[in-house]
Amino acid sequence: MRAAVVRNPGQAIQIIDTPTPSPGASEIRVRLLGAAVNPVDIQTARGTFHEIGWIDQPEHTGLGWDVAGEVTALGSDVHGLTVGTRVAALSAGVDKPLGPYAEEVIVPASAAAPLPAGLDPVDAATVPLNALTASQALDLLGDPAARTLLVTGAAGAVGGYAVRLGVARGWTVVGLGRPTDTATIEEAGAAPATSLDEVSPVDATFDPAALAEAALAVTRDGGHYVGVLPPRVPASERGIRTEAVDVHEDAAELARLLRLTATGELPARVHAVAPLDEVNEVHEKVAGGGVRGRYVIVP
Repeated sequence: MRAAVVRNPGQAIQIIDTPTPSPGASEIRVRLLGAAVNPVDIQTARGTFHEIGWIDQPEHTGLGWDVAGEVTALGSDVHGLTVGTRVAALSAGVDKPLGPYAEEVIVPASAAAPLPAGLDPVDAATVPLNALTASQALDLLGDPAARTLLVTGAAGAVGGYAVRLGVARGWTVVGLGRPTDTATIEEAGAAPATSLDEVSPVDATFDPAALAEAALAVTRDGGHYVGVLPPRVPASERGIRTEAVDVHEDAAELARLLRLTATGELPARVHAVAPLDEVNEVHEKVAGGGVRGRYVIVP
């Protein structure tokens, strides 16, 4: 099969021919029908995680976290899935020799959820990483009863999910975004803000935009701050709890999020579809900023 890998961090991503992998116990193999491109993939290709010792691959490093496709093989002890089932899954972690930027990928069966009828795999490919990150961040923040939540980057991939899911859970949400994002944030159910100067102190902050101390400053004493980048989480002050969400597989929650996407309650945000051969060009465009929605790689 063909796969996109990082051989030399900071240099061009390479397309290689490699043996099609076989699933181990409790694993499945999926023929890719879509793999979303996320900022974490840009950082991996640049060597950010190699430099801090999070990646130790002797030959090459795989790319991608989001999987949507069709099951082609089952490992032992896999129940509830069959060959031919269309699924989405989270391929978590950066330290792996092969990832979803490939014609086929191995994922834990426990990370996969069947696609609801009518949900396009390309749309489904945008869901696992971003929606699970938002949902699990809200889990960390706990009971929303009569509480206010600031979401930074509220029109972005993770922030957009956090606004809608937060509103659905009962939070009063303030969404921080650009002036051009105001209508999108309002439509999602949040009060828009274009500057932190406009934000009254909130009970909790979810910070996908990684504003760190600036976002912490508008969080009430004794409040709660959740970020997405552990190195960028500010130190606790004024009794505020600070932590980062560590996204992990959760097939049941992923299945729920996919159902919400299929019904339109969570909008699928596909910016464009591109073939695997154009992965370097896609990374350049994403790294350049200003892209709303996700590029989805198809083999």
